[in-house]
Amino acid sequence: MALRERQLWRKLKNATTSISWTRLENWALFGTPDLLGYTSLGTFFTVELKSTNLKNPNLVRFSPHQISFHIKHKKNTFILVACALDQLVRLYPGSRILELVDSGLRLEPLACGLEACALRLERL
Repeated sequence: MALRERQLWRKLKNATTSISWTRLENWALFGTPDLLGYTSLGTFFTVELKSTNLKNPNLVRFSPHQISFHIKHKKNTFILVACALDQLVRLYPGSRILELVDSGLRLEPLACGLEACALRLERL
């Protein structure tokens, strides 16, 4: 069964207790990432949550607005993807969104597995 974005959010929140999270539900500014994080070291960053489906488990879908956001904001933006096939969570830098669109989950992630992804974000 595929991990939905809401479930992914809960897992990430529970795995990163040192990060102060704000869930962004923004209908006014399309493309704004799902989460705003603030680390104990004083770093702000954003995370776009994505999950793939069983039909195309390597394909990550983005709206043109989401692509535009990550092209414009290349620093401290991330994409967290839950793969429907292997249930692994992968973290990608937002600056590589076009490569992620083209290659899907074949693109090498910054971190793989929820614990490794959480640790990478906590160290920002």
